[in-house]
Amino acid sequence: MTDRRCVSCWQIKDRNDLIKITVDSTNGNIVVNPKSDIFGRSAYLCYNETCIESAFKKDKLAKRLKNSVQNELKGQLLDELRNS
Repeated sequence: MTDRRCVSCWQIKDRNDLIKITVDSTNGNIVVNPKSDIFGRSAYLCYNETCIESAFKKDKLAKRLKNSVQNELKGQLLDELRNS
């Protein structure tokens, strides 16, 4: 099964239609992980600004990753959205 749930809107979509964010198990850094080549706790977000904004506003992403999330990641995700 390749379906995943967006942590912001809770819609279930194919994982290729979502942005994957992972806490790298080797060093604890939070990274955008589009190729799924980094192992660790992960969360998924829809490719839309509303879900990205909501995930940071209500700390949904931090809660799912069980880790503090820096605001720089929000900018990185919005860049990823614009480049997709």
